Amino acid sequence: MSINAITRREFLRRSASLGIAGAAMPWALSLAAMGEASAAVVAGDYKALVCVFLYGGNDYGNTLVPYDSASYTAYAGIRQSLATPRSSLAATLLSPTVALPDATRQMALAPQLAPLMPLFDGGKMAVLLNVGTLIQPTTLAQYFARSVPLPPKLFSHNDQQSFWQSSLPEGATSGWGGRIGDLFLSSNSTSTFTCINVSGNAVFMSGQSTVQYQIGPGGAVLLRAVSSPLYGSTACSSALNSLITSASATNAMEAEHSRVMRRALDANTQVTTALSGLPALATTFDASNALATQLQMVAKLIAARSALGAKRQVFFVSLGGFDNHDYLVSQHPGLLTSVANAISSFHAATVELGVDNAVTTFTASDFGRTLSSNGDGSDHGWGSHHFVVGGAVQGRRYFGALPAVAVNGPDDVGQGRLLPTTSVDQVAATLAAWMGVSSSELPLVVPNIGNFTVRNLGFLA
Repeated sequence: MSINAITRREFLRRSASLGIAGAAMPWALSLAAMGEASAAVVAGDYKALVCVFLYGGNDYGNTLVPYDSASYTAYAGIRQSLATPRSSLAATLLSPTVALPDATRQMALAPQLAPLMPLFDGGKMAVLLNVGTLIQPTTLAQYFARSVPLPPKLFSHNDQQSFWQSSLPEGATSGWGGRIGDLFLSSNSTSTFTCINVSGNAVFMSGQSTVQYQIGPGGAVLLRAVSSPLYGSTACSSALNSLITSASATNAMEAEHSRVMRRALDANTQVTTALSGLPALATTFDASNALATQLQMVAKLIAARSALGAKRQVFFVSLGGFDNHDYLVSQHPGLLTSVANAISSFHAATVELGVDNAVTTFTASDFGRTLSSNGDGSDHGWGSHHFVVGGAVQGRRYFGALPAVAVNGPDDVGQGRLLPTTSVDQVAATLAAWMGVSSSELPLVVPNIGNFTVRNLGFLA
């Protein structure tokens, strides 16, 4: 949407409703990113995306495991001591409603992902096959010849985290979650709560205008020197509060700093008040599971959506520890247990709140890992398998192409490093379209989407 298509009143309202830092820097407004998907946002309409990022590079080979006899034999021969025993996979064998093209192929979830089986069998979860960072569709021949542009610094944690989250190299200042938020800022009466990060800071949640609001699993992150006596003195904390929030500053930088602080303190008060008025959730979350406590806070914030004035929201939670070069067999199962229990509880909470059709949760990670064993673990890879969960998901299905179980085979660039056949941009575009982003606005969210013929993968109704 061009600036000429935006009324002066709406332009001013959008400018005034930017997030904390966005409001503090009006000169940095990106007018090109202020297109509004308002036609898709009607009274009472609410939708939210929840990104579950698995930092370190999740091992795809022991997350979605080959089960049919031929594939499992190949898998066990490659993975050796890392292979999950086939006898432990019967309870998590997937029975999709649409068979894989090769009907002899069967896949099972890792045993630790058993809590997700009711979601898959109930049509609330789908599996996204061989997803990874791409700039355009790429064949093995093109990869080895370097005849097409490739994501920068493949197999590097920082670079691939950035490219997964932003479709841009490390150093990017915005991610596609935040850029989705840009298009819905004025749909939310309090734009500060458009993009909420419960795990710290991530480029995924920053937009051209949207700034992520950070909150902890226990609630708003307080400015201690203002919220409690400074040096034991309430007079000191009161004086500091007056100093940092003064509206009478004449210096431009001082005035902007005060504006940021006022907005931050007001937002903390608003979210604390909204959360304190909520009835307790009946759904239980494991308090010892860091991912579960983050998702519990997301559930509470969704329950408080009316008080927070939110119609479109993007959330980010994360769990680390997936860089399993060593101790894969002893450490990875516990991580998957945490993921499964957290997502299962969170989906149950969305059902309890009556918003399961309006909330879509998806996993992401730096990259996949090698199918081959390095002796005690696996090394950095590229493509990987992921899950998407929610009432709007076209569940009990696979989306994408299932790779061959091989090393240096038709689907990998060496050591079982999968060459992605589904781009992160295609996943992002599908999620953005479900949120209400129009086809013409998709390039604002995922700049490389024009390189892909298929923009919507069809895993959301």
